[in-house]
Amino acid sequence: MNSFLSREELENIGFGSVGEEVYISRHSSIYSPKNIHIGNHVRIDDFCILSGSIIIGSYIHIASYTGLYGGLSGIKIDDFSNLSSRICVYAVSDDYSGESMTNPMIPDKYKLVTDEPVHIKRHCILGSGCTVLPGVILGEGSAFGCMTLIKKSTEPWGIYAGIPANRIKDRSKALLKFEQDLINDLKVESM
Repeated sequence: MNSFLSREELENIGFGSVGEEVYISRHSSIYSPKNIHIGNHVRIDDFCILSGSIIIGSYIHIASYTGLYGGLSGIKIDDFSNLSSRICVYAVSDDYSGESMTNPMIPDKYKLVTDEPVHIKRHCILGSGCTVLPGVILGEGSAFGCMTLIKKSTEPWGIYAGIPANRIKDRSKALLKFEQDLINDLKVESM
């Protein structure tokens, strides 16, 4: 049995939009689908959680046990990005200082919630266990080692690792040629 939702099932969920060749595990959890937009050639594996405002580009893979918590401000993932397993991306978070109460069951007037957009730009790759906090922009082509805590925006084409994220070296832009080759091949196939 195929564990991905059929096209009919995808359309019945009520996404804001959903492209072609989209594979979402039937073991994923999706909240407020009308606020979620998905491009073409996207795969979302088992036990992922999508909640809040989310825009997913094309040629994206989101591996198992990853959580995207978009809140109102939202998460945007640009084309050709890859999120490995057990990643958490938060556009919304409670205040942990003790100056307010926390958790979704508490009325808003007792909480201090941070709700800032997260943008994962083209060709980013996040290793297993990374955490991205509200308001962060991951620069184009950035790569993040396993278990990296990303609490500040990053520069393009860097390799980052650590808690908190530290740029450890530059990342090659050679994959841009592969992107262009793929686009050219797709044009030939569609003729």
